[in-house]
Amino acid sequence: MTDELIGIREMCDAFDVTPRTLRFYETKELLSPVRIGQKRLFTRRDRARLKLILRGKRFGFSLEEIRQLLDLYDPRDQQLTQLKKTYEIAKARLADMVARREALDEAIEDLEDQLKWGEETINSLTQKQKSA
Repeated sequence: MTDELIGIREMCDAFDVTPRTLRFYETKELLSPVRIGQKRLFTRRDRARLKLILRGKRFGFSLEEIRQLLDLYDPRDQQLTQLKKTYEIAKARLADMVARREALDEAIEDLEDQLKWGEETINSLTQKQKSA
């Protein structure tokens, strides 16, 4: 993408989002498109922010966490403050995701055991009915 402004349709196509999504992020002050009448035009900054928003959402960050991280952007410190905070939140998020995965793996194993028991019970009862 170039430095030029792009319209809402191009933005939607580039990031596979809906106009409603873009308007929502705008109302949450995560994006700040240029307004010309009713038309929204998105800058390179908006595109970079949307990319980070979508990545953050994918990793389970809340919109408030994403907003706080975006607000920490400061090119004067080479984004060090923003990177440190992102790293801190991401480590906590990863630990949470791993814990949830372990719980899900355990639940899957339990359900597989129950299904195996159910199948064996059904087969046993079916055999008894056939024998009777």
